[in-house]
Amino acid sequence: MRYEGNDLNKVLYVEDDADIRAIAELALQDVGGFSAKLCSSGAEAVEVAPDFQPDLILLDVMMPEMDGPETLKALRKLEATQTTPVIFMTARIQRTEIEEYLSLGALGVIPKPFDPMTLADEIRRIYQELA
Repeated sequence: MRYEGNDLNKVLYVEDDADIRAIAELALQDVGGFSAKLCSSGAEAVEVAPDFQPDLILLDVMMPEMDGPETLKALRKLEATQTTPVIFMTARIQRTEIEEYLSLGALGVIPKPFDPMTLADEIRRIYQELA
């Protein structure tokens, strides 16, 4: 399935670290021009995603209680997010780890720490080229 870049407006970002969330909010909204909803946990993402109806979900991998892969599985059970594209963001970027994330259905993986000035461009590139 191929996605068109102009279809990408609303991004749901799930990250438990408040400082990273704040940087990502600036990167996504101010620099990237996205409408972004930020969640501090997988449970919160599952709760707000159906109403927000994101065009893309960015998921941190390592989070307490419900990690990124578990959050993705829960989101796939919801009608509103069954087919929503997902990109994982993580510092865990060994080849086997990336292969695991892709096998779960992720479009791609963005390494952390990320560059706030280029994050939106990287998201758009993955969305367009790898979808």
